[in-house]
Amino acid sequence: MALRAAGVLALFAFLGTALVAITYEGTKEQIAENKRLSLLKSLGQLVPDTQYENDLLEERRTLPAAPLLGTSKPSFAYLAKQHGAVHTVLLTPTTEAGYSGTINLLVAIRADGSLVGTRVLNHTETPGLGDLIDIKKSDWIRSFDNRSLENLTQQQWKVKKDGGIFDQFTGATITPRAVVGAVHNSLLYFKQHREQLLQSHAEAEKNKEERP
Repeated sequence: MALRAAGVLALFAFLGTALVAITYEGTKEQIAENKRLSLLKSLGQLVPDTQYENDLLEERRTLPAAPLLGTSKPSFAYLAKQHGAVHTVLLTPTTEAGYSGTINLLVAIRADGSLVGTRVLNHTETPGLGDLIDIKKSDWIRSFDNRSLENLTQQQWKVKKDGGIFDQFTGATITPRAVVGAVHNSLLYFKQHREQLLQSHAEAEKNKEERP
């Protein structure tokens, strides 16, 4: 009797473990799919699908960790192409200078170095204050549209409180300051790596093969 009870308990334990594993795998896949769809939506806000001919999620470049991008591990750059040429590069910088922690951005830069625009991918900023960086909360993020290193001086790439041209929020200066800095640094990164970033994936792979 005791053996039978132990066997039943073992069976239930096995089934429970299996159910948890199956649920975890299903949840993990759903989370990954949700992240993919969210990224596609953000990409589409900056570069509509009528403006590129390639698969943005496939045509991406893995970038090494870079201080200007705020990254300590590899990040992705997405390349939008028309007629075989890259016309927009979408970088994914990070800043830890926000009030409540990490802010992940999507920064779209044209081949000429001007900004298409910027969107916030993830943040944990204070509701009603720092979260105004989110396009769903305010239009503040649109203030980067068409800006560049050429039409703004380095001093202008700051919030107004620091002598720049970008608005800060009432009761929240740290968050917009962090975003302005991250976007400015992304443009500096693009300027330094423009030639490599504007190569298509195929060209980049070919150049790797040709290196001694």
